Amino acid sequence: MSLKINHDCINCDVCEDKCPNQAISQGVDIYEIDPDLCTECQGHYDEPQCIVFCPVDCIELLKEHEASKV
Repeated sequence: MSLKINHDCINCDVCEDKCPNQAISQGVDIYEIDPDLCTECQGHYDEPQCIVFCPVDCIELLKEHEASKV
């Protein structure tokens, strides 16, 4: 699966630097996660770092997009 940032995002800039795959970037209004790059940190960490460090819990699963297993 992949992750998605919802509109509760406050553009705090925390998540972008935490992503080991550089899947997070600033979008038009909020940060966005590229589902083709997101692996939920598999192979890097035990849990997705963007979720761990997000202060407003605005990151959720994007069930429509399967991540490749590492």
